[in-house]
Amino acid sequence: MNPIIQQVGHDQSLLAVAGARRQICLTALFFLIIAPMANAEALSEADVKNLLARIRENRITQADFQEQRLIRLMKKPIVNSGKVSFQPPNKFRREVKGNSPSLTVSDGQQLWIYYPNFKSAERYSLGKRSPLDSVIASINSALNLENVENTFHITATRAGPPQAGYELELTPRTASMKRAFQKLNLRINDNLQAERTDMLQPNGDRIVTAYANQTRAPIPPSTFEFTPPPGTDVSTPLGR
Repeated sequence: MNPIIQQVGHDQSLLAVAGARRQICLTALFFLIIAPMANAEALSEADVKNLLARIRENRITQADFQEQRLIRLMKKPIVNSGKVSFQPPNKFRREVKGNSPSLTVSDGQQLWIYYPNFKSAERYSLGKRSPLDSVIASINSALNLENVENTFHITATRAGPPQAGYELELTPRTASMKRAFQKLNLRINDNLQAERTDMLQPNGDRIVTAYANQTRAPIPPSTFEFTPPPGTDVSTPLGR
């Protein structure tokens, strides 16, 4: 056989093999993209209402968390971890560990943020249309979904295997909420426990939080009380 013809035939075979591999890769990619969509089942309005009622019957009171703040102007996310405690409808405690620890405590009427490394604390009054009310509501919505229908538009899907559970998307109804964040995606497992939240902020930054070791044990009232340690510099950034 003519060597040139033989080489052309060989090249055509290689091209055919490459084309087949490319097609296999594209097909695999297609199924990777389409499979989760096929497995997701949208819930009706009545089903969403029923799901929220079931979640509220199984409120998480404490959980460990790991948080990533994805800031557009920074190459690497800011990672925090710690423990969060809730008592519906509006009491919570959030302890951040590590090199930059902090403690955030709310008894529903006032909120404290304490920075032990700097021996400083900030105190904020809540209610009476405080600028922080919408922020507190968004934090509480992540784990207890209290009165969430009044402040958010909600869509939900039932995820199929292997993930199972539910995916909820919450978008704010009010202007004050929209200033706090644009969208909150919430991942609920089959035990109706929050596994992950993904909050998109108005400036494009994101806060992704994963939860683990959820419990429903009663929490002592003192958990949501805070008294600044002696020598703490206390400020009220929004006034009294």
